[in-house]
Amino acid sequence: MDLFLQGFAVALQPHNLLFCFLGVTVGMLIGVLPGLGSAATISILLPVTYTVHPTTAVIMLAGIFYGAQYGGTVTSVLLRLPGEASAVVTAIDGYRMARQGRAGSALGIAAIGSFIGGTVSIIGLTLVAPSVAGFALRFGPPEYAALALLGILLVANLGSGSPLKNIGAAALGLLLATVGRDPLMGSSRFTFGSDALADGFDFVIIAMGLFGIGELLYNLESRDKPAPPMPKFKRALPTWADFLQSRMAIVRGSVLGFFLGILPGGGATMSSLVSYAVEKRSAKDPSRFGNGAIEGVAGPETANNAAATSSFIPLLTLGIPANATMAVLFGALMLQGITPGPRLMGEHPDIFWGVINSMYVGNIFLLILSIPMIGVFVKILKVRPAILAGLTVIIAMVGVYTVRFSAFDLLVVVGFGVLGYLMNKLGFAPAPLVLAFVLGQLLETSFRQALRMFDGDALGFVQRPISGTIIALIVISLVVPPLWNRFQSQRVKEALHA
Repeated sequence: MDLFLQGFAVALQPHNLLFCFLGVTVGMLIGVLPGLGSAATISILLPVTYTVHPTTAVIMLAGIFYGAQYGGTVTSVLLRLPGEASAVVTAIDGYRMARQGRAGSALGIAAIGSFIGGTVSIIGLTLVAPSVAGFALRFGPPEYAALALLGILLVANLGSGSPLKNIGAAALGLLLATVGRDPLMGSSRFTFGSDALADGFDFVIIAMGLFGIGELLYNLESRDKPAPPMPKFKRALPTWADFLQSRMAIVRGSVLGFFLGILPGGGATMSSLVSYAVEKRSAKDPSRFGNGAIEGVAGPETANNAAATSSFIPLLTLGIPANATMAVLFGALMLQGITPGPRLMGEHPDIFWGVINSMYVGNIFLLILSIPMIGVFVKILKVRPAILAGLTVIIAMVGVYTVRFSAFDLLVVVGFGVLGYLMNKLGFAPAPLVLAFVLGQLLETSFRQALRMFDGDALGFVQRPISGTIIALIVISLVVPPLWNRFQSQRVKEALHA
């Protein structure tokens, strides 16, 4: 407790408060501008950290990371432009809510859920970081392969589309994930001799094309028809009824996000996906999801912010970065002469507890910043549709270009825009494709590494306790619902005959 309280003394020093505020502000702005991302921003700002104390530097860089999580919500809800993989799920119901005049409620519940999820995760980080991190060490390639497979199967529950079409879109996403260099052998696949495709497709290119450009092309078809009136915005904050409707989604999202965020390999993405699937399964009327269900925003947003915070556990206690941003933070600490890992808590308690306790303050800053800005963000939708369409294209193109500064990527995003248009025309949801693309890279690498471990024997997956349990859950989720539906229909028939 003494070290914990000393951590607050470090976090509340004026210069640390200032850099924490700067971090969450920059992170939020970066999240609103899709494409650059928190990892790239932190990399750009690394030279700034040389001139300040290591604790102050990490506090600022951490603020950028979890600040960007909420910033990405703004464009997902208002423009259907998810700049991060974890924001794809939010765009499903958040964008529908914005079209219904409930953008303020969507952004407000996202801000509140983000604050609660982040705070709950920080409390868990404070209390059980070392012991929980030890559990994460038990995850190897078989466990990650099983977890990724479970996530891909969950995409069938996304939105209100046909599960069969969702699975078809996910299969295309898995195919796109194989474009580029083989992750284990280094050979080229599906590049057709193009050096520009050697590194494969970037998530931002696919997301901006399918969601942003694809949506605009689809809407162009109705340009000769009378445009539907834009609904009036009822309020810039969620109502008490909205909060009551979302309270259990926020609770579940906090718990799911905390535990899934610890696992390396897309913790925030997996957390938001699992949270959405859980909320849809537990809802009394699942058909609301995909049509503006507020729980479809509250749960995933809470989960991805909780996961963003808990991803610091393996970094600080084990020296294992859970995602690309954590890897950059790992490098920032190493440049300062500090090695993250089991000895960090004992050798540098000021850094360990100072960074953790700064997150309490950073989440408060983020809430204070985001709530008053909701009314400003919502006014974006009052812009004339023609101007808003141009603004969306500019944001998408700038976001794509900043990824690799490649003119070829601008052509590719237009190609994915055409694909998004065709998917909308044929009734295929783009979200399963994008999420399967993200999880497909984890699935392929982990699956092939696991087969090498087992000398090609696939039974090894079920012989390990954790991966075997996950596979059992997959089988149950595939077998039980059809049998249960058949049993229920049989009972109804018997009751009618009686």
